[in-house]
Amino acid sequence: MRIYMVGGAVRDALLGLPVQDRDWVVVGATPQWMLEQGFTAVGKDFPVFLHPQTHEEYALARTERKSGVGYKGFTVYAAPHVTLEQDLARRDLTINAIAQRQGADGAPEYIDPFGGRADLAGKVLRHVSDAFAEDPLRILRLARFAARFADFAIASETMQLMRHMVDAGEVAHLTAERVWQEIARGLMEPAPQRMLHTLRACGALAVALPELEALWQRAAPGYGDHAGEHALAMLALACQERAPLAVRYACLAHALGSAERDALAQRMKIPADVRDLADLAARECAAFNAWSDVNALAASAAPMASKDACVQAAQTSPTQTDPAQTIVQLLERCDAFRRPQRLALALQVCAYAHGQPAPDWLARRVLLGAWQQAKQVDTAAIAQQAARQGLRGEAIGQCIHQARVDAVRRAAERLADPHPQDPTP
Repeated sequence: MRIYMVGGAVRDALLGLPVQDRDWVVVGATPQWMLEQGFTAVGKDFPVFLHPQTHEEYALARTERKSGVGYKGFTVYAAPHVTLEQDLARRDLTINAIAQRQGADGAPEYIDPFGGRADLAGKVLRHVSDAFAEDPLRILRLARFAARFADFAIASETMQLMRHMVDAGEVAHLTAERVWQEIARGLMEPAPQRMLHTLRACGALAVALPELEALWQRAAPGYGDHAGEHALAMLALACQERAPLAVRYACLAHALGSAERDALAQRMKIPADVRDLADLAARECAAFNAWSDVNALAASAAPMASKDACVQAAQTSPTQTDPAQTIVQLLERCDAFRRPQRLALALQVCAYAHGQPAPDWLARRVLLGAWQQAKQVDTAAIAQQAARQGLRGEAIGQCIHQARVDAVRRAAERLADPHPQDPTP
């Protein structure tokens, strides 16, 4: 019986990267032996066990045989006589098919039957064998590795094999939920643009995510290039600022129409918070951008007459050209006083849409500054005062709204300052 460390832990150690999780393969053992040693069985489709102390995963050496369609159509065979080389041969990429054990002198020894270390040195993503074509999920995994290792090239024969897989219809067997899982993970890699380029190059994007593929067939009004390339430029800015998943997805979906975003989100079962941010940013981006020119706001700076907010609200019929009024309406429409972080993220997306890092976009600073002023209004005190005056329901809401407008108007000159402090919630 022999135990080897395998997979990503070996790869990352050889690259000098931090090792997150270690996986092990056990050659020459049986499930009964593993249980007798105190391991806990956790695998459903093949024998995987948790170590009694470290809780790391130990899998019995196994082979896989294609027995159906898609990424679940496999028959797994595990037995004591399955060799390490046979186990490594079923893996996706050569850089993931390296095993390591401790030598007699304590130094690591590597078992590398498929040239993984040479491909690490040459910075190449290459499939282990033609068995790669049996699992369409490997296309998405390779695209994700391309996003993680931005300086690695994809071997030409591997790209050709992926194109054959797409042409054979294998990608169509992937479930939408599994596609989203891989896309979401890839979006959080250092260079997710490479994932999209890889999926386009092999044809998988058109099959799995046709809404995104269609972006390369339309212009980006006001930006001068294809909507697809503009989306990737937005995504690059998001990566530079370590933006969360919801922002990165919103960058991809920004140029989609409302119906396209809905169809994509429903089919992929995209989480509600991710979908919601993409919708808000796309819907309100033009309204946000209007505050990149704050001359009108600065010109409107004037304190309100010394009347209480409720009386002023009752006596005033604000027009749509009142800048402070327009800003507060926008903030309320975005539910910014209950969900300020969502507003900040939506403004981040729209900054990228205009080719700017979020802290540099004037509209973002103006709107977050206005939100800061308006949120200081004591809504409870205003509601109590309104109730004493006999107001109810919408009338109380109008009092609060007007107090917020007054707060923004009084601060208009400061909001127009092109170099204010960053007011992120």
